[in-house]
Amino acid sequence: MNAVSVVLLALAMSTDAFAAAIGKGAVLQRPRWREALRIGLIFGCIEAVTPVIGWAIGAAAASYITAFDHWIAFGLLGVLGARMIHAGLRDDGLVERPVRHGFWAIAATGFATSIDAMAVGASLAFLEVPILPVALTVGATTLLMVTLGIMLGRLVGAMIGRRAEVIGGIVLIGIGAFILYEHLSGAA
Repeated sequence: MNAVSVVLLALAMSTDAFAAAIGKGAVLQRPRWREALRIGLIFGCIEAVTPVIGWAIGAAAASYITAFDHWIAFGLLGVLGARMIHAGLRDDGLVERPVRHGFWAIAATGFATSIDAMAVGASLAFLEVPILPVALTVGATTLLMVTLGIMLGRLVGAMIGRRAEVIGGIVLIGIGAFILYEHLSGAA
């Protein structure tokens, strides 16, 4: 696997996280670069670890992972998205947008958008690709894409205000539905 292939794989694997980060950034009350970088680090670490786990599991479990990874991603993103929509539609009077997201909320979203990376890691074991350079590239790319996505979400959030949480929830559900559609239609 050459360097260009690794970078393209990293970009492809980080697109779901980028879209989710835009939604997360839109919900926050004017996120700063430090918060964007914190979220990017969480997503990047998770995105770097999951292909290593998949690679370690290897060929024996690859068929089991790919058989249901899309359902796990769909379920997690659906629940997280529904919670965001519910929170966005709830009329609590003068509810302020959060300054930062909690670690577990970010980690759950990061995991949900990186489950397919585990199956990719398992398939890379078949090809006898050294996983560490790939995992580091995927993690670094995700870190960058999520950090930029949070800051882009900041602009979107400023434009649409309170509806940002509803839109962010819809985006997460849409990502989950797209992952499910890709796998069920054979496009993945």
